[in-house]
Amino acid sequence: MARKNSIGASVDVPGPDVGTGEREMNWMKSAYQSHYGHEDINADAVTTGKARNLGGISGRTESTGLGVFYATKQILNSAEVAQRLGVTTGLQGKTFIVQGFGNVGYWASKFFTEAGAKLIGVAEYDGSIYNPEGINPNDLNTFKTQSKTKGVKGFPGSKQFADESAIYEQWYI
Repeated sequence: MARKNSIGASVDVPGPDVGTGEREMNWMKSAYQSHYGHEDINADAVTTGKARNLGGISGRTESTGLGVFYATKQILNSAEVAQRLGVTTGLQGKTFIVQGFGNVGYWASKFFTEAGAKLIGVAEYDGSIYNPEGINPNDLNTFKTQSKTKGVKGFPGSKQFADESAIYEQWYI
């Protein structure tokens, strides 16, 4: 990628996504520095999401979910936008569902619920779950990380759907 000028601190800075994390970002940074570090004074900045002891920053893990939270919060705090959407302003008392409960979905859900919104559904690769009384994102995250499938299927106290898209139909009922 570096030979084709597709990666570099001033070109394109990859970050962790589906199936990758801090470890892979550390590997990419190390490989880039080994081959091109002597030519690039900013070689440390070739990836984001790397370990703090390798030049990463604290807060990176939750940053995308936090961005989703702040953007939505700003939108719903606008009286004009809320009126056009036919909802009240603010997050308090709102219900929401998330598609995917990985890093972004978990952190966004955590921030939304802390602000007074209620997570009622989650669509994941192994199915979807629904609970109109609310789903605690911390409990679901613990369940997901400890389950054999690493999914949401079987989460206690929730209605289970075999496929991901069924949650959208349930939500409107």
